[in-house]
Amino acid sequence: MLKMNLESESRKYWLETMLKIVDVPLRALAEKKLKKTMPIETLPNYKESRSCFAHLELLGRILSGIAPWLEVKTDNEEEEKLRQKYAVLARQAINAATDPNSPDYVNFKHGAQPIVDAAFLAHGILRAPIELWEKLEPRVKKNVIDGLKATKSRKPGFCNWLLFSAMIEALFYKVGEEWDPMRIDYALREHEQWYLGDGMYGDGPTFHWDYYNSYVIQPMLLDILETVALEDPYWREMRPKVIKRAVRYGEIQERLISPEGTFPPVGRSLAYRFGA
Repeated sequence: MLKMNLESESRKYWLETMLKIVDVPLRALAEKKLKKTMPIETLPNYKESRSCFAHLELLGRILSGIAPWLEVKTDNEEEEKLRQKYAVLARQAINAATDPNSPDYVNFKHGAQPIVDAAFLAHGILRAPIELWEKLEPRVKKNVIDGLKATKSRKPGFCNWLLFSAMIEALFYKVGEEWDPMRIDYALREHEQWYLGDGMYGDGPTFHWDYYNSYVIQPMLLDILETVALEDPYWREMRPKVIKRAVRYGEIQERLISPEGTFPPVGRSLAYRFGA
């Protein structure tokens, strides 16, 4: 009984923390007020200003994170009401971000960054196909597909970015759209070459000690293969190896957590350790 109470309190804390992070931006986008109200912070001389990318980045990364929660019904009545409430907000946010006539229509075409955050949006939909796809209106589905297709003109970097192209194609496959198996196969084969052992992949040919394995490489490899593996013998053969490596990486990552409950501040993009 004590264990059950502790688990309940822990889940309540995690849920409150998650909603504290996503409520304001998701609600603003659902109400088509995000661009009007969201502050943009960037260095004055930053090479590529983030202002035209921030809104798709916000939507994609929020949805990829909360999608597993949105998709699974719970027996807890209070939590279930929250889940349904935020699933509606998420669908409204998708509509606002992908409608070309919306004041919050996001950038899918300009610069290199949209392929990154469109992939996170695709990952979110792939993780919650009922709440974030089947329940969308046909008009919104078309807008989503049009936006994702617009990123096909972007060239991904020769690194973990190959998985962003592959993730978008995996979603096209999932929802019955025309898809390009070559983009998926290229990403999978290159990451197989970049595997370094003990659960770790290089980010391209070079190893980086950071959290990209945590929130890009490992989960995207897993979900891409979960979606398309049956379409190709090589992909089917690769899937058990990828799962085994992910388990090992999870063991290592768990051992990195400090007594304060944080990951060590190493590598690029230190804020990403929070997302790990």
